[in-house]
Amino acid sequence: MGDAPDERAAVELDGVCHRYADTAAAMALVRVTLVVRPGEVTALLGPNGAGKSTLLRVAAGLLRPTEGSVRLLGRPVERLDRRAIAREVALVLQSEAVAAGFRVREVVAMGRAPHQDGWMRERPADRAAVDDALARCDLTRFADRAVDALSGGEQRRVAIARALAQQPRVLMLDEPAAFLDVRHRLELHELLGGVAARDRIACLVAMHDLDEASRLATRVVLMREGRVVAAGAPAEVMTPALLRETFDADVDVGTHATSGQRYFVPLRARSAGPGP
Repeated sequence: MGDAPDERAAVELDGVCHRYADTAAAMALVRVTLVVRPGEVTALLGPNGAGKSTLLRVAAGLLRPTEGSVRLLGRPVERLDRRAIAREVALVLQSEAVAAGFRVREVVAMGRAPHQDGWMRERPADRAAVDDALARCDLTRFADRAVDALSGGEQRRVAIARALAQQPRVLMLDEPAAFLDVRHRLELHELLGGVAARDRIACLVAMHDLDEASRLATRVVLMREGRVVAAGAPAEVMTPALLRETFDADVDVGTHATSGQRYFVPLRARSAGPGP
């Protein structure tokens, strides 16, 4: 039995296991326990195949856990229908099909669907939410452009804008900085920090970049082979020893003299043998 539900939590996973339909495969998640609270940015870090994307799908109610429980905003996820979840949770997957034939504004406006009636009638509040999301993601000038004519990075920003237009209480992103240039990566970090702090949105983000996670996240969860290696504040868990255990690689951790920010330099894979 797990602890009593945390009334302050936006997302709770308690002893969650998940195995995909191929029962011969290893567990994708193994006894994962995790709490994400409003106002937090929680980064999921780990090598490919660590279970980060699966964890996001389970937390968003897209996959049922084989064992354990998932609660969203204090309610068991299995008791919520998809529309109820969509009003509270926005999920941007690592790769999404391009909405061919639609303009940018139309795609971003799709994020308002869970809040609209069956006729999908747009209200002033819907237009305001879409305009705000376009501006936050630097897409206002592209509003009337066809989505399939945009670059990969621009399409990524459209997907994030659609999620923001949804005005969720929980925002889940799988590798959100993929395809983004340096400027838009920095703007994304400021955006996520802002929506967490200002709007009290709980953000759960799967990432690969250690430097980005250290700067962006309130909490970091290190994952390997479907298990949580460590969870806590970045300075507590992003240590050489725990990063070595997670990534099977030696990582040097330092601090920039001018900014005071930590940086991470991969040195060698442990299987590569001793250095010179």
